[in-house]
Amino acid sequence: MPLTDERDFDAVLDRVGGARIVMLGEASHGTHQFYAWRAALTRRLIAERGFSFVGVEGDWPDCDRVDRSVRCRGDAPDDPYEALEAFDRWPTWMWANEEVVDFCCWLRNRNVTLEPAQRAGFHGLDVYSLWESMREVILHLTEHDPGKVEMAVNAYRCFEPFGEDPQRYAMATRFVPMSCEEEVVKLLRAAREHASAGRGDEFTVRQNAEVVAGAERYYRAMVAGGANSWNVRDQHMMDTLDRLLAHYGPDSKAVVWAHNTHVGDARATDMTRAGMFNIGQLARERYGRDNVVLVGFGTYRGTVLAGREWGAPMRVMRVPMARPGTLEDALHEDAPPQAQLIFPPAGGPRPRLLTDWLDHRAIGVVYHPDREHWGNYVPTKLGDRYDAFYWFDETRAVHPLHVYRVETVEPETYPVGV
Repeated sequence: MPLTDERDFDAVLDRVGGARIVMLGEASHGTHQFYAWRAALTRRLIAERGFSFVGVEGDWPDCDRVDRSVRCRGDAPDDPYEALEAFDRWPTWMWANEEVVDFCCWLRNRNVTLEPAQRAGFHGLDVYSLWESMREVILHLTEHDPGKVEMAVNAYRCFEPFGEDPQRYAMATRFVPMSCEEEVVKLLRAAREHASAGRGDEFTVRQNAEVVAGAERYYRAMVAGGANSWNVRDQHMMDTLDRLLAHYGPDSKAVVWAHNTHVGDARATDMTRAGMFNIGQLARERYGRDNVVLVGFGTYRGTVLAGREWGAPMRVMRVPMARPGTLEDALHEDAPPQAQLIFPPAGGPRPRLLTDWLDHRAIGVVYHPDREHWGNYVPTKLGDRYDAFYWFDETRAVHPLHVYRVETVEPETYPVGV
């Protein structure tokens, strides 16, 4: 059906029903329509269906600063713009953009009218920010639980020789029989004990320790290559989502914003043959298919914000017309320029568009439009990968908050920067 305004979301809200988790994807991390319409649907999920928080494919410490702002904490900026503008890890434009600012301003304006316990949050699910999270743990324990500071400092000192360069640490664990795993396990144990005692902002300190543990595993897996580092990362995001749902309470509900490659069930793609899983698959397995709604987004052509290599300056790039024979090519021929597709349940009659294997576009933060004819597509059974799909025939790039080059030592995410 055509998609014209937010009233058209009535159909997908009916599909959501009483689901506890709604995951909203994107075919790229730099497309205005994906961010704007995803935010619009999320506003209705929060305002009308009582969803408790948004979990995004972003770093915990950076998103915690945004969360404190949108939930009107006195130790955070009144304007979410300030919290988002401070993002400094490449690719900054993923969250430091005007589209996310607009949503976070709406969220704060809504939250300020509610009691603290009723306010919807904004949290990072990702595994990065090892050093930032360690520093947050040390600072918190120094103030609230000094007896556990030594464990945290020992973990930090173990990583110090690598100069906050995860690739140096990863290579060291491969060629020298050493790692900081033991120190990280002690840090995590101390943070969990602190959290169980209920001292200070215990959930945040525990989550920062979980990030340290997840990141250490991720970097060790990354240097070995293959699918394991992807799986470590998505497992961490799913575990973080579980902890947030438990933290918000038994009636809590979550919206997740992440790339289609994380949101769409991996079992309906060729990712499974490569030994990979993702948070969409894990959520369906853990919570049941009726409690999880997976929504994909796609485009035929337009522009996108991306970099030509990891850490390169962001730039607006042309997204060429999709390859013939792809999902995007089929929708370009038959669907309205903006469309909402709600899929019938599995088991009944379905059109071939939902059951055939079709290549489905996926653009990472590192992008080369000239390589479209052999890359940037994931073989997909659309009706099994998602429960609904939003289509935008022509799209344009997001609007970043800053355009300077950010120096980075973070490794490129496996396999294509998504």
